[in-house]
Amino acid sequence: MSDQYDVVIVGGGTAGISVAARLANLPEPPSIAIIEPSDKHYYQPIWTLVGGGVFDKEVSVRNEADFIPPGTTWLKEYAASFDPDKNTVTTKSGTTLEYGVLIVAPGIQLDWHKVKGLKDALGKDGVCSNYTYETVDSTWRFLQSFAGGNAVFTFPNTPIKCAGAPQKIMWLAEHHLRRRGLRQKSEVIYAAATPGIFGVPRYAAPLSVLAQDRGVVTHYKRNLVEIRPSSKEAVFQDVDGGEELVLSYDFIHVTPPMSAPDFIKESPLSNDAGWVDVDMYSTQHVRYPNVFSLGDASSLPCSKTGAAIRKQAPVVAANVQSFRAGKPLEARYDGYASCPLVTGYGRLILAEFGYDGAIMETFPFDQTKERYSMWALKAYGLPNMYWHGMLRGRA
Repeated sequence: MSDQYDVVIVGGGTAGISVAARLANLPEPPSIAIIEPSDKHYYQPIWTLVGGGVFDKEVSVRNEADFIPPGTTWLKEYAASFDPDKNTVTTKSGTTLEYGVLIVAPGIQLDWHKVKGLKDALGKDGVCSNYTYETVDSTWRFLQSFAGGNAVFTFPNTPIKCAGAPQKIMWLAEHHLRRRGLRQKSEVIYAAATPGIFGVPRYAAPLSVLAQDRGVVTHYKRNLVEIRPSSKEAVFQDVDGGEELVLSYDFIHVTPPMSAPDFIKESPLSNDAGWVDVDMYSTQHVRYPNVFSLGDASSLPCSKTGAAIRKQAPVVAANVQSFRAGKPLEARYDGYASCPLVTGYGRLILAEFGYDGAIMETFPFDQTKERYSMWALKAYGLPNMYWHGMLRGRA
């Protein structure tokens, strides 16, 4: 026996709640169930500024219950498996839900274990990461105690949430060292598995100039594979198969490898790379027409950012309505993503782009220039839009 819902949403993070709110706000809303195990909801984009000492981490968290849309059913459980041929999803506790439409939005998985020695070293002796609520405050703690030496910042060889974040904390740290009079005693090193500093040429150009002007040492096509805490060394593989690079560190901010959650990889919904296999424009599954996906776990070939989800959510909501009404799916996602590239305290370059790197800027000025106004947007404007607009289905 299974519970039946018009719409079942797997994931109560940014993507799941944004779509749920839009559907729940309809004049005649469908019956909706949300499967989400966490009782806390995090605004993760602010963690860069928490790591840089601008905010305490508590500003990033709210109670999940406050954002579950009225009229929906919340199952505080982990989703475990899917049977799309029977239109069911089963939780870890064994609860089975039958759906008319399934929306898959569980987010991304942090694979700390793929870097040898990282899990045990994290949060100790200068090894930090902004990528979890539990570890983000260690970044600022280690920056405050840093007295000079090598400060290393990494970017893995996997897709990650917010591809600009690994360098944002680097720019804040570099500025922090200048403020403290420690820059001449420090080497700021950016070691990334990517071929360059940013994937969109319009924004890569000014960022490369900043790296040169501010004396940042860059190593590209380098993937972190091991942390040696006893000797304070980080080991990087050459992604092209060349010699490994070993860097000593006094401070190291690690962006962990990431992938789709294991239960997605193991499901019939995934593609060969493990992501939920959907059409890049409609967000509809390529094999199961009553399944949709958005956010970090989807195969949408875009940057995995909250700004991307903000544009995906109305597309998913509209196409779910059309599907349920037996109408053509006319809403289209164009790949839009935004990356507010923090380049120091009070400084930010706002990158906005879509599929194939198409520039999709919002403001009537040169967004490749560092601006305080864009910093203020990230620090104050976007969090308010998130909590009061996006998660309520209004933005």
